[in-house]
Amino acid sequence: MPMYEYVCEKCGEKFEKLVLSPATRIICPRCGSTACERIYSSFALGATRKVLASFRSAGGCGCASGGCACHRG
Repeated sequence: MPMYEYVCEKCGEKFEKLVLSPATRIICPRCGSTACERIYSSFALGATRKVLASFRSAGGCGCASGGCACHRG
């Protein structure tokens, strides 16, 4: 059961929500608006950066051109 982070487009409130199904209605706990957008959590972004850093230090993907996503930073 994934936990997602959202931001309310109406009042700017950031909050987390446990999403049990794709049909789950997301409602801002502060203002009650349904105009909420899912955002990437800082944990997910930090974890991704750590994985990429360890991947690169271990030799990366092996591409010669450096044009793939693992070489962007």
